[in-house]
Order: sequence, then C-alpha cells, then structure tokens
Amino acid sequence: MKQLVDIVKGISSILDKLAGLCFFSVMLLIVANIILRTIFNQPILGTYELVGFITAMGVALALAHCAFQDGHIAVSFIIEHFTRKTQSIAAVFVNVTSLMLWTAAVWSLGKFGYSMKIKGLVSPSAEIPVYPFIYLVAFGLMGLCLVLLFKSLASFRAVLGNDTAKKVTP
Repeated sequence: MKQLVDIVKGISSILDKLAGLCFFSVMLLIVANIILRTIFNQPILGTYELVGFITAMGVALALAHCAFQDGHIAVSFIIEHFTRKTQSIAAVFVNVTSLMLWTAAVWSLGKFGYSMKIKGLVSPSAEIPVYPFIYLVAFGLMGLCLVLLFKSLASFRAVLGNDTAKKVTP
C-alpha cells in the first residue's frame, strides 16, 4: 500500500506543478499583453481565449493534488460523531460515488474533445484549436480519478478492518 501511496502522491504532485506552470503562464500572458498594449499599442491576439483555456487546464490539473491532500470541503462536523466503522463506510460511499462521477466527466470530455477535433472547432479570434485543451482538462481529471480510486481502496480497507491508521486517507 505504501508504494501505491507514493505513486499516487508523485503523480498528483507532478500534475500540481503543471497546474502552477499554467497559472504562471496566465500571469505572464496578461502582463505581456498589458505591456504590449500600453507601450506598442499591439495587444496579443487571443489573450482572452488563451487565459480561459489555460486557466481551465490549471484548475483541472490541480484537482488531483487537492484531493490527495484532503483540501476539498467536507462535512466532517456530522461524520466525526459516528464510529470509525461508520465513517469508513461513508468514506467508501463518497469516494466511489465521486469516482463514478468524475470518470463519467472524463469520458464525456474525451468524446467532446474528439468531436471538436473532427469538426475542426477553433477559438474565434486567434483561431486556436480547442480540442487539445479539452483533452488536457480530461487528463487532469484522470489524475483526480486516480486519487479517488486510491482513496476508495484505502477506505474500503478501513471498512474491512485491514487499516491500522487513524485516518482513511493517506
């Protein structure tokens, strides 16, 4: 189980670093656009579209690390009053349900990206193909699915009593 924790942690950490790179790129793009517009009266074509695309990628890539660190909002003030076994059962339910939802989202994004590729859809002003960004968002969400699969397995082990840790998550 320790090796699995290390693998999932490593993947989510890499995705988080890529997300940071996305947000840093957005910052540089906006600053460069402001400077070019102000000094040379030449803005970067498609800045608005690129900022939207790259921000969506950054958010999707950051979700796996946030989930691994338990950074999402949880309703713990109710659950913490239950027994550990009941908490583990609730964790299995939440993790498996979340995994199914996000897996369906990845699948739908993959199909949507493919249809955008076939149609040749591009952004309005800069005419940038849209499908690579859709695929990258789906890739980031696949990382989230990996973390949720790991958490599902860990919480299932806790229900069976095979886990000696106090928390269900890593």
